[in-house]
Amino acid sequence: MSETVVVVVPDADLLASVVAARLVTTIIDAQAVRGRADVVLTGGRVAAKVLRAVKELPAAEAIDWSRVDLWWGDERFLPSGDPDRNETQAREALLDALPLVPERVHAMPPADGADGDDAAAAAARYADELAAGGATFDVLMLGVGEDGHVASLFPGHPDATAEGTVTAVHDSPKPPPTRISLTMPAIRSAAQVWLVAAGPDKADAVGAALGGDTALPAARATGATRTVWLLDAAAAAKR
Repeated sequence: MSETVVVVVPDADLLASVVAARLVTTIIDAQAVRGRADVVLTGGRVAAKVLRAVKELPAAEAIDWSRVDLWWGDERFLPSGDPDRNETQAREALLDALPLVPERVHAMPPADGADGDDAAAAAARYADELAAGGATFDVLMLGVGEDGHVASLFPGHPDATAEGTVTAVHDSPKPPPTRISLTMPAIRSAAQVWLVAAGPDKADAVGAALGGDTALPAARATGATRTVWLLDAAAAAKR
């Protein structure tokens, strides 16, 4: 049976450190049990802080990075290397400094990739990669938007109820308009889902989601065994 845990810390900097420490421990535990770890990364302002904090943790040296598979929860459908891509930001924050196996870093396709500007084909390609990789997500991290969106699943948007594992998002209410995202069923397949939020602008959405407002994707993003809300005090103010 899945459990929900809410962790509140004083500020965003401490939040990044706490999430980083949990992430390192989770990866080490997964490798001890399964021989590998599958981690789904997110974007956003807190995500880069978390990845930079991982770099500073001595315990991260206990991870066998050659046995880590990295995936993304969503991506802005922009050309490779664009500074607004979640992949680009993650590489700059941490990934380029790690001894990762390139084939185990599963970036979502860019807009200048094999599928060109066909986001639906790119989403299907990523779904095939997920299936071929045999991913069993140990932890899937999500930011929470001011409107209660997670990944690129927005309240009231048709893609928020997409089936399958990966969807192309068009006419996103938040720029850029075209994105690729894991679906809610794919998110909910993860053993642990972590929802990370900082700042007073997230307080209304966090409070509503924790209160059970299922109109918000954040309220429906739950892990198969555990859902962890990781918040700073400002984001938790209305829970």
